[in-house]
Amino acid sequence: MTRKPFTTLLPVLLISALLLGACGKDDPDRRAERDREKILEYLAEQGWEYYELESGVFIVMEEEGSGSHPHEGSTVRMSYQGYLLDGTMFDSANNVNIFLPNTVRGFREGVMEFRRGGEGVILIPSALGYGSSGTGTIPRNSVLIFHVEIIDFY
Repeated sequence: MTRKPFTTLLPVLLISALLLGACGKDDPDRRAERDREKILEYLAEQGWEYYELESGVFIVMEEEGSGSHPHEGSTVRMSYQGYLLDGTMFDSANNVNIFLPNTVRGFREGVMEFRRGGEGVILIPSALGYGSSGTGTIPRNSVLIFHVEIIDFY
Protein backbone atom coordinates (compact mmCIF):
# COMPACT_ATOMS: atom_id res chain seq x y z
CA MET A 1 0.00 0.00 0.00
CA THR A 2 1.43 3.37 -0.98
CA ARG A 3 0.86 6.39 1.16
CA LYS A 4 0.22 9.82 -0.29
CA PRO A 5 2.46 12.42 1.20
CA PHE A 6 0.81 15.11 3.32
CA THR A 7 1.93 17.76 0.84
CA THR A 8 -0.46 16.43 -1.81
CA LEU A 9 -3.40 16.57 0.60
CA LEU A 10 -2.62 20.05 1.87
CA PRO A 11 -3.88 21.91 -1.23
CA VAL A 12 -7.12 19.91 -1.15
CA LEU A 13 -7.64 20.73 2.52
CA LEU A 14 -6.93 24.44 1.96
CA ILE A 15 -9.32 24.68 -0.97
CA SER A 16 -12.03 22.89 1.01
CA ALA A 17 -11.58 25.26 3.95
CA LEU A 18 -11.76 28.30 1.68
CA LEU A 19 -14.93 27.04 -0.01
CA LEU A 20 -16.62 26.33 3.31
CA GLY A 21 -15.66 29.75 4.62
CA ALA A 22 -16.97 31.47 1.51
CA CYS A 23 -20.31 29.72 1.82
CA GLY A 24 -20.93 31.31 5.21
CA LYS A 25 -20.16 34.87 4.05
CA ASP A 26 -23.43 35.39 2.22
CA ASP A 27 -25.58 33.35 4.58
CA PRO A 28 -28.87 35.32 4.53
CA ASP A 29 -29.47 34.98 8.27
CA ARG A 30 -25.97 36.19 9.14
CA ARG A 31 -26.26 39.06 6.64
CA ALA A 32 -29.64 40.08 8.12
CA GLU A 33 -28.17 40.01 11.64
CA ARG A 34 -25.18 42.15 10.60
CA ASP A 35 -27.43 44.63 8.78
CA ARG A 36 -29.73 44.89 11.80
CA GLU A 37 -26.75 45.60 14.07
CA LYS A 38 -25.50 48.31 11.69
CA ILE A 39 -28.94 49.91 11.49
CA LEU A 40 -29.40 49.88 15.28
CA GLU A 41 -25.95 51.43 15.74
CA TYR A 42 -26.77 54.15 13.19
CA LEU A 43 -30.12 54.88 14.86
CA ALA A 44 -28.42 55.16 18.26
CA GLU A 45 -25.83 57.57 16.84
CA GLN A 46 -28.63 59.73 15.42
CA GLY A 47 -30.67 59.56 18.63
CA TRP A 48 -33.85 58.89 16.67
CA GLU A 49 -37.00 57.21 17.91
CA TYR A 50 -37.96 54.37 15.60
CA TYR A 51 -39.93 51.21 15.16
CA GLU A 52 -39.16 48.04 13.28
CA LEU A 53 -41.44 46.27 10.81
CA GLU A 54 -41.67 42.49 10.91
CA SER A 55 -39.57 42.32 7.73
CA GLY A 56 -36.64 44.16 9.35
CA VAL A 57 -37.28 47.59 7.81
CA PHE A 58 -36.93 50.42 10.35
CA ILE A 59 -39.07 53.56 10.33
CA VAL A 60 -38.32 56.94 11.87
CA MET A 61 -41.64 58.79 11.80
CA GLU A 62 -41.04 62.53 11.87
CA GLU A 63 -44.54 63.40 10.62
CA GLU A 64 -47.08 60.63 10.05
CA GLY A 65 -49.34 62.73 7.83
CA SER A 66 -53.11 62.32 7.60
CA GLY A 67 -55.68 60.20 5.83
CA SER A 68 -55.12 56.71 4.55
CA HIS A 69 -51.89 54.89 3.71
CA PRO A 70 -50.71 54.03 0.19
CA HIS A 71 -50.96 50.36 -0.75
CA GLU A 72 -48.56 48.08 -2.67
CA GLY A 73 -50.00 49.10 -6.04
CA SER A 74 -50.05 52.86 -5.40
CA THR A 75 -48.31 55.56 -7.34
CA VAL A 76 -46.86 57.95 -4.77
CA ARG A 77 -45.93 61.57 -5.44
CA MET A 78 -43.00 62.25 -3.16
CA SER A 79 -39.61 63.78 -2.57
CA TYR A 80 -36.74 61.65 -1.29
CA GLN A 81 -33.00 61.37 -0.76
CA GLY A 82 -31.26 57.99 -0.68
CA TYR A 83 -28.06 57.45 1.33
CA LEU A 84 -25.67 54.71 2.29
CA LEU A 85 -24.70 54.27 5.95
CA ASP A 86 -21.48 56.23 5.36
CA GLY A 87 -23.52 59.28 4.31
CA THR A 88 -22.95 58.93 0.56
CA MET A 89 -26.04 60.13 -1.33
CA PHE A 90 -26.85 57.78 -4.22
CA ASP A 91 -30.17 59.26 -5.40
CA SER A 92 -32.64 62.08 -4.83
CA ALA A 93 -35.75 63.48 -6.45
CA ASN A 94 -38.31 66.18 -5.71
CA ASN A 95 -42.03 65.96 -6.40
CA VAL A 96 -41.84 62.79 -8.51
CA ASN A 97 -44.37 60.03 -9.08
CA ILE A 98 -43.13 56.58 -8.10
CA PHE A 99 -45.06 53.40 -8.87
CA LEU A 100 -44.42 51.31 -5.74
CA PRO A 101 -44.42 47.91 -7.50
CA ASN A 102 -41.31 49.11 -9.40
CA THR A 103 -39.33 49.71 -6.19
CA VAL A 104 -37.32 47.42 -3.93
CA ARG A 105 -39.36 45.64 -1.27
CA GLY A 106 -37.96 47.58 1.70
CA PHE A 107 -38.72 50.95 0.12
CA ARG A 108 -42.26 49.86 -0.78
CA GLU A 109 -42.93 48.55 2.75
CA GLY A 110 -41.52 51.70 4.32
CA VAL A 111 -43.47 54.15 2.16
CA MET A 112 -46.71 52.31 2.99
CA GLU A 113 -46.21 53.30 6.66
CA PHE A 114 -46.72 57.00 5.86
CA ARG A 115 -49.83 59.02 5.02
CA ARG A 116 -50.28 62.13 2.86
CA GLY A 117 -47.98 64.83 4.23
CA GLY A 118 -45.91 62.25 6.09
CA GLU A 119 -42.17 62.65 6.49
CA GLY A 120 -39.48 60.46 7.92
CA VAL A 121 -36.68 57.99 7.37
CA ILE A 122 -36.77 54.42 6.09
CA LEU A 123 -33.78 52.17 6.87
CA ILE A 124 -33.63 49.08 4.68
CA PRO A 125 -31.52 45.97 5.27
CA SER A 126 -29.59 44.88 2.19
CA ALA A 127 -31.75 41.82 1.47
CA LEU A 128 -34.79 44.09 1.07
CA GLY A 129 -32.81 46.53 -1.07
CA TYR A 130 -30.39 45.49 -3.80
CA GLY A 131 -29.01 42.48 -1.93
CA SER A 132 -25.77 40.80 -2.89
CA SER A 133 -25.91 42.27 -6.42
CA GLY A 134 -25.90 45.99 -5.73
CA THR A 135 -26.71 48.35 -8.58
CA GLY A 136 -25.07 51.39 -10.13
CA THR A 137 -23.28 53.27 -7.35
CA ILE A 138 -24.85 51.12 -4.61
CA PRO A 139 -22.38 48.41 -3.52
CA ARG A 140 -23.53 44.87 -2.84
CA ASN A 141 -24.96 44.16 0.63
CA SER A 142 -25.63 47.84 1.34
CA VAL A 143 -28.07 49.08 3.96
CA LEU A 144 -30.15 51.86 2.39
CA ILE A 145 -31.45 54.99 4.10
CA PHE A 146 -34.23 57.08 2.56
CA HIS A 147 -35.44 60.44 3.83
CA VAL A 148 -38.96 60.67 2.41
CA GLU A 149 -41.77 63.20 2.17
CA ILE A 150 -45.09 61.83 0.92
CA ILE A 151 -47.00 64.47 -1.02
CA ASP A 152 -49.90 62.42 -2.39
CA PHE A 153 -50.77 58.98 -3.77
CA TYR A 154 -53.37 57.27 -5.89
